[in-house]
Amino acid sequence: MIKEKILLASQSPRRAEILSAVGWAFEVAAANIDETRLAQEDAVTYVERLARTKAETIAKRFSDCLVIGADTVVVIAGEILGQPCDDEEAQRMLRLLSGKWHDVMTGVALVREGATAVAHATTRVLFAEMSSEEIDWYVSTGEPRGKAGAYGIQGSAALFIKEIQGEYFNVVGLPVRLVFELSRRI
Repeated sequence: MIKEKILLASQSPRRAEILSAVGWAFEVAAANIDETRLAQEDAVTYVERLARTKAETIAKRFSDCLVIGADTVVVIAGEILGQPCDDEEAQRMLRLLSGKWHDVMTGVALVREGATAVAHATTRVLFAEMSSEEIDWYVSTGEPRGKAGAYGIQGSAALFIKEIQGEYFNVVGLPVRLVFELSRRI
């Protein structure tokens, strides 16, 4: 059990909901960092770098607690999908995911008293075939905004998820088991 003060270096309401669901008391201290992907950076390196940067940025200001940083992307056919910039990009992403398996990767970094632990979790997700009308409807809900791969498994997108292999909470945005394991390491 994590009993010390926790700071979540993220403004994600989904990550906050996950921490609350497992009963961990925490505060939010979002890190405002540049999230631009570096040239030639693969998905694992990218999400782990962002998670580490978020956690270390907050840990510099608050050294007396456990800081958790995280970042999530969707990967399909070698393409890394972050959050869509608009509805058209959300539609493109959903067409790409329709009827196919993809990976959801979340980098997690924990910083405690100068020690850092970083890792990532991967969950495989199979989308059902989506018609153009279904994609248009889903995008019109506004749910794809602010979500990696343009969907939230915990919301209306659940209608289109056929199967997952791995941790559900990873797809939502924070692999809670990995957070717990990393907290025990440091």
